[in-house]
Amino acid sequence: MRPLIVGMPCDLKMIGNLPFHAVGEKYIDAVRDITGALPLLIPVTREPLDIEQILNAVDGIFLPGSRSNVSPGLYGGTPPRPGNAADPQRDATALPLIRATVSSGTPLLAVCRGMQEMNVAYGGTLHQFVHELPGRHNHRADASAPPDAQYEPAHDITVLAETKLGRIIGAAKFQVNSVHSQGIDRLAPDLRVEAVAPDGTIEAVSIEGAPGFALGVQWHPEWRVRANPAYAAIFRAFGAAVRERANSRK
Repeated sequence: MRPLIVGMPCDLKMIGNLPFHAVGEKYIDAVRDITGALPLLIPVTREPLDIEQILNAVDGIFLPGSRSNVSPGLYGGTPPRPGNAADPQRDATALPLIRATVSSGTPLLAVCRGMQEMNVAYGGTLHQFVHELPGRHNHRADASAPPDAQYEPAHDITVLAETKLGRIIGAAKFQVNSVHSQGIDRLAPDLRVEAVAPDGTIEAVSIEGAPGFALGVQWHPEWRVRANPAYAAIFRAFGAAVRERANSRK
């Protein structure tokens, strides 16, 4: 039998002076271990791969986080400061892929940069430095700390009533990690807020009227996912939607 397949757009990374296509291992492990699907890495080639061919080959799309940021030119933002990493080849693949994925009813789960990509793909904008906004907290982690310290629980989030995330988690509040400097500014018209941080930062979104599963979260539920029931519930819900999609295509 053909396995369930979840496509994961890569980042373009320079190793030495050569480009490589890569996805963090923690995302691959969470998709494999919790959804039960085979992770299929999607290279972000200079000429983007054909989206219809991608969606014909997969049962779901997972958008991983990244150290890079969506190019502010794509949402009318101010030019990035020096050191603000960009990945235009990922942008060129991911943004049209998001819209096609949702339109086709293919399940979509997005994490961190992935959630920000969702917002930009549908016409929203981003704050490039959330911690510099009046009244906002510092949502960044200490990059010099070991990973366990960077990804430890950082703050509560409040899950809005009658939301997809609320039905998945079954709780109005729970703790999440926080490893991001950017966040949603103007919410795209088709997106719905699912959860917020104590300072009002949007922590989860869904897409109004999406024919399939479409959820984005700002934190990192892939981190030690087996040890966190709320995090695991998100990947299991995504996995169930992927399985349903695969069965509907037989």
